[in-house]
This record gives sequence, structure tokens and C-alpha cells, in this order.
Amino acid sequence: MQDTFDYLIIGNGLAGLQLALKLSKDPFFESYKIGLIDPSDKTENDKTWSFWEKGEGKFDDVVEKVWHTAKFESPTISLRLPLKEYSYKTIRAIDFYNWTKNQLSIKDNFSFISDSVQTIEENAISKVIGLKNNYSANHVFDSRIPKEFRLHLSKHTLIHQHFKGWLIETDTPSFQPDAFTMMDYRFQYRDSTSFIYVLPFSETKALIEYTFFTPFTVEIQVYEEAIKEYLNQALNIEAYKILETEVGNIPMTDFPFWDYHTKNVTKIGTGGGWIKGSTGYSFKHTEKNVARLIANIKSGKPPSKNMFKKKFKFYDKIFLKVLHDENEKGVWIFERFYSKNSIRTMFRFLDEETRFSEDLAIMKSLFSIAFIKAFFKVLFRF
Repeated sequence: MQDTFDYLIIGNGLAGLQLALKLSKDPFFESYKIGLIDPSDKTENDKTWSFWEKGEGKFDDVVEKVWHTAKFESPTISLRLPLKEYSYKTIRAIDFYNWTKNQLSIKDNFSFISDSVQTIEENAISKVIGLKNNYSANHVFDSRIPKEFRLHLSKHTLIHQHFKGWLIETDTPSFQPDAFTMMDYRFQYRDSTSFIYVLPFSETKALIEYTFFTPFTVEIQVYEEAIKEYLNQALNIEAYKILETEVGNIPMTDFPFWDYHTKNVTKIGTGGGWIKGSTGYSFKHTEKNVARLIANIKSGKPPSKNMFKKKFKFYDKIFLKVLHDENEKGVWIFERFYSKNSIRTMFRFLDEETRFSEDLAIMKSLFSIAFIKAFFKVLFRF
């Protein structure tokens, strides 16, 4: 049995669902038959997405909490950062999954398929081979990481953004929900770039996450011991209930995912290099990339055309090289980044919207021997 589609989206994660939702709202694609294929029905809250933006956003209906102040802590500085015209928003994945699926389910030209893709055979019409069935499509959007990523990784820089978080609840008021903690470096693991991240949803409920930006990974008890230590020493919390846990490992890398597009298959999401290499941020980058991809299709261009800005890929390479070669410098880097730049400049830089004059201000704040060495290592690898 074989189902035929105009577009087939492989992976119902952030990229796949944002793409499907955008397609569903554009009259241009009303007559297109679109399938979404994933082995999971997405019925659990497996992650949390957080991002900053100005004013109202496209996903405000599913935002769990909004903050207007951030905190940064390290052994040497403590910062409280008003976000000015920005707000910081959090979305629980399960809310996003349900909200998106509900909107797509009323569209007659969209189909959800529970299957696991094994391979794609490309011809004039691509054939997608699944465990349960085969499918054909004029074009495939594939969020799977290409196999070449593991095969050729020795030629590229990889930093693991790995973490474990607990959503906890206390019997008495224990949190200050007016501000979230972007990074708290007072609980570092062996001079690595590792920090506590806190999203306080109320006075009694918060997500406490221990995050690493490192070339290595750690055993599960390392995260748990750090979270316990933070709750006890920083917040004086001894009694609490763990409501949910989340664990993840996001690749921060300069691997050229964008080299693996073909005429009939466009890589998207993590598999397309949509995660910002130097930070692991994905939500707003995905929104922008989806808009650019659809604009390309409607104008008759290849979907992946002009998806990335080369200068920011170069900056990412330098930052990743520093973290890889001198990981203990992470706390110094972020201290300088948050203390020497305005919120507006930082967010514009991370959103890849800055002019070169603003880039120079960021570079000046991070000027060091480590960055100079990384710059030349990256330059001669180009």
C-alpha cells in the first residue's frame, strides 16, 4: 500500500509542526496534500521551549509563563537584567503538540501518519520507506539528522548541550516568579561550562534544570546532585515534590547540515542545522526559517535557498572552538557577555539581526587570547 502526497514532513517535533502549521494557514497550499509522519503520537511533555520576543507572538495561546526580568549569577557577579522591550516566554511541548494537532486535524488536506521512516528513494517522485507502509511525495521535508553527522564528526566541532530538569512543587512559597534565572554558575561541575537554569512559574512551582555546554557528557546522578545542592543551598528548600522530569542532549556544532539538501528532500529542524550552533536556541530560529522556506517555495526557488547568514555561522564556529578547547572559560565568557552588553544588543546578536558595528561591540566585550586563538584556528579551517 502506498500513499501519495505533495509534501511529506518527517518528524512531528518543533520544526515539523511549525512548518505544517504555517502551510495550513497559507491559502497558497490549500489544494496540496500534506502528510506528517512520526513514530510517536506526542502525548507526553518531553521538553520545554523558551525564547524572547517583542510584544505579541504567534504562539501566545500556548505560552505557559512570561517574564520581563532575567537574572545571572556567578561566583564573582550577580546581575538583575530588565528585558526592556522584550519578554521571555516558555511553552510546554505537550501544549504545543496538542494545540498544533488540533488546528491541523480540521484541515482536510493534512494527514498524521504513525510510522518510522527507514529510508528515502529519490526519483522524480520520492519514495519514503516506512516500517508499516511506503509513501510517495513530490517533496520531502526531513528533520532526521543525516548519517554523515556521526561519520564525519571528527572534522567538525561538537559541544553537547546536555541537561536534566525537575519541575518541582513546594508546600510553602519558595520562588520569586517575577524573574527567571538565565544562568547560575555558582554550582559548576569541575571547572566546566555548567550552570543552573530556573523558570519560576509561581511561588510554589518551578523548573530547575542543570545544563552543560561541554565536549563530554556526564552520568545522570551529576545533574540530580547539582539540583539538590542548589535547592538546599541557594533556595533553602528541603521538602518538595517532583512533578515532571526532562532530559535532553542538543548538538551545538558547526557540522554543515545544509549540505545534505537534495532536489526533492529539504532537511529541516536539527537535521537541517536550524539549531543555533553556539547556543542551542531553536524556537525563534525555527519560526524564521519556516517563513523563509515557504517564501522560497512560493517564489519558485529551492526551499533551502538563503536560509543562513554566513557571518553568524563564522561567529558560531569561533565560539564553539573556544568552548571545545578551553571549556573552563565558559563562565568568564558569559559574565562578559551579560555584563558588558545591553539586552537589546545581546538578543539581536543571538537572533542574528545585528549590524557589523553591533557585532564589533560584542567582540570587544569578549576579547581574549582564547578567542584570538579560536579565530585563527577557524579561519585556517575554512
